[in-house]
Amino acid sequence: MTPGSDADAASSAAPPPADHARDPPPAERELRVLLLEDNTPHAELVEHFLRESGLKFRLVRVETREDFIAQIEQLGPDMILSDYALPAFDGYAALTIAKERVPNTPFIFVTGTMGEEVAIETLKSGATDYVLKTRLARLGPAVHRALREAADRRERQRAEDKLRRSLEQLRALTTYLQYVREEERTRIAREVHDELGQALTGLKLDMSWLASRLPKTSPELAAKARTMTEHIDETIQTVRRIATELRPGILDSLGLVAAIEWQANEFQTRTGIPCQVRSTVADTEWEHDFTTVFFRIFQETLTNIIRHAKATRVEVRLNEEAGHLVLVVKDNGRGISEEEIAGTKSLGLVGMRERAMLIGGEVSLQGRPGKGTSVALRVPLPGPKAGDSPAPAP
Repeated sequence: MTPGSDADAASSAAPPPADHARDPPPAERELRVLLLEDNTPHAELVEHFLRESGLKFRLVRVETREDFIAQIEQLGPDMILSDYALPAFDGYAALTIAKERVPNTPFIFVTGTMGEEVAIETLKSGATDYVLKTRLARLGPAVHRALREAADRRERQRAEDKLRRSLEQLRALTTYLQYVREEERTRIAREVHDELGQALTGLKLDMSWLASRLPKTSPELAAKARTMTEHIDETIQTVRRIATELRPGILDSLGLVAAIEWQANEFQTRTGIPCQVRSTVADTEWEHDFTTVFFRIFQETLTNIIRHAKATRVEVRLNEEAGHLVLVVKDNGRGISEEEIAGTKSLGLVGMRERAMLIGGEVSLQGRPGKGTSVALRVPLPGPKAGDSPAPAP
C-alpha cells in the first residue's frame, strides 16, 4: 500500500463530501477513515487492528498537508487517525485543520511516542483520544468508543437544534399573538368609544329634551329624569375609561413619554399612592410596536405594585443611556424576594420578560425585604417612526 496510489485512487473514486447530518449511522455503512501516516508498515498495522476489531471501513492514507486537506474535502471522513510527528507535517497542525473543517469528526492520535503533557494538551485542543503504536490492540476499542460518543453528540445536537427551532417558532407565535391582541384591543376601544359613546351621548340629549318638556306639576318625573341623566353620564364615563384602558389614545396621539406620565397619574388617582415621574427623554415618535410593548411593561409593573408591593411611594425614571431607553420603577414596599423573581409561577414577571425580548430588551428586578423593589427595563433605542409596521407572520 503506497501513499501515492491511495491518494490517487481516492481522488478518482471518492464521492463528493457527504452531508453527515443525512448519512445513515456509521455502524450501518462502511466507515470512511482518513489516516495521516508516513510509514507504510505502521499504516498496515493500523488497518490490521481496525479489521480485527470488526469494523467495516475504507481507509485512505495521506502523508502531506495538501493531501490531508484534499481528502477531508473529498472523503468526508467519519474518523481521522493521525501520527503525531511527520517529516513535513505534524499531527497537531492536522488536528487544528480538522477542527476547523470537520469539527464533529473524531480525531485519534496513533503515535509511537507522546509525553503525558503533550497528550493532555492535544486532548484539550480537541483530540478525541490517543493510542500508542506499541499498544495498537487499544485502537479498535478507542475507535468504537469515539464513534459512539460522536453519535451521541450528533443526537444531542439534533435535539438542541430542534429545541432551538421550537423556541424560535414559539417566540414568533408570541410576537404574532401580541400583535393581534393589541390590534384587537385598539379596534374594540375605537368601537366602544365611537359607537357606544355616540349612542349614549345621543341618549343623553334625548333625555335632556324630554326632561325640559315635563310638566312642572310633576316633580317626581323631573327628579327621575335627572337621575336617569346622571346614570347616563356615569355610563359615558365608564365607557371612556374602558376604552382608555383597552388602548390609551394618548399613546398614539402624544407618544410614549406622555402616556407614561398619564398612566402614573391614573395610578396615583386610583390608588392614592404618590407616583413621581422624572424623564429626560425628548418626545419622539417611535414605531407603534415598540411604544406599545414598552408601555404595556410599565402598566404591568404598576399592576404588580398594586397587587403585591404594599408600597406608599413610587418613583419612575425614564432616561436614554448609551443608545438604550431605560425605565426604572422603584417602590418602598415589602421588597420582592429572590425566590419570587426566579419562580415559575410569577406569570406577570415572565410576561414582562417575554414582552421585553420582543423588542430586544431585558427586564431586571432587585428587591430587599422591607426596602422595596426596583424594576429596570432596558431596550435598544429604535429609529424614528417610519409608518405602521406590518403584522408579523404567524
